[in-house]
Amino acid sequence: MVLKMTDWTETELSALRRAYASGTTRVSYDGKSVDYGSAEDLLARIRTIERAIAGTTRPLPVAGLAGFSRGDR
Repeated sequence: MVLKMTDWTETELSALRRAYASGTTRVSYDGKSVDYGSAEDLLARIRTIERAIAGTTRPLPVAGLAGFSRGDR
């Protein structure tokens, strides 16, 4: 079964975020309940939905720290 962005709702995403923040892996929304195997599984689901909503399937960029040198010190 292939899910489309329209298959996900803000209600589901909000429920997933609340469950993750509270440290539980059982999520209930719209009369449905889902048990995730781990917090990592739950976070992966959150990220999948966020990427779909953002319209991209590539991983989110990772911020880095740039360093600079004047070369004379």
